[in-house]
Amino acid sequence: MYNLQLETFIVVADMGSFNKAAEALYITPPAVTKQINLLEKDLGLKLFNRTHRGLALTEAGKSLYRDSKYIIQYCKESVERARKAMEEKDNIIRIGTSPMTPAGPLMQIWAKVQKDYPDIKLQMIPYMNSLENAREILKNLGENIDVVGGIFDETMLKLRQCSGLELSRQRICCAVSVNHRLAEKEMLTFQDLYGENFLMMHRGWSNYVDELRDDIWKNHPQINVIDFDVYSVDIFNQCENSNDILMAVENWKEVHPLLKVIPVEWKYTIPYGILYSQEPSALVKRFLKGIQKTL
Repeated sequence: MYNLQLETFIVVADMGSFNKAAEALYITPPAVTKQINLLEKDLGLKLFNRTHRGLALTEAGKSLYRDSKYIIQYCKESVERARKAMEEKDNIIRIGTSPMTPAGPLMQIWAKVQKDYPDIKLQMIPYMNSLENAREILKNLGENIDVVGGIFDETMLKLRQCSGLELSRQRICCAVSVNHRLAEKEMLTFQDLYGENFLMMHRGWSNYVDELRDDIWKNHPQINVIDFDVYSVDIFNQCENSNDILMAVENWKEVHPLLKVIPVEWKYTIPYGILYSQEPSALVKRFLKGIQKTL
């Protein structure tokens, strides 16, 4: 399901040597070297610095090393889930969950109607937020993950090729380090953000976010808007470490222990709900029907 050269790459990175990696993999050193050379060529990246002291990962190599471990583990777990699905007789809805797409709000709603659907079981499927995961998971809902609870709008649904059922509106808030000068406040204003770096998802990600962006650019140029590409733990860490302010929503209060999510005196909200396949299964349709009973 994935490029087997990635496993060789991980072993080489762990061993720091083609020869040691060859011993661990029970193949010849030239075979290991060939696989790494082919991987670098296919990716168009230099993964290792070769020195007389051995091998050292480049910055690109370090990034790929971190992601490769997740990719390989995710693929193995996918196969295992598929195998279990073949054996499983119960009706299971697989709910994707991550720090930015917590399943808690969805579980609270489901608890109100669960007694009417005793045959439907829920299974939590954790995943890591990254740009690639966002694309693949949402585009392929119904394969390894059936539904995800998160913020969205029509622009995002079209971009990610999935459907959405709105459950509520989340206030767009600000997340700040607990050591930030604004952390003592319980409510912010536009003026509180003057002179600060405000991290926002890039234009085109959401119409709701773009409305806020346009308001800032037109009426509050004292706020320095900085774009980023994807919500992940990394962007929350950046917010905490840099003392910047991050655009967030109420549901993310527990994402990072060193950040405080604070509402702002503005009108801007964004839909929160269930993301699902454009062609949902009969089981997912029943699940969504149950959820709709609470709306």
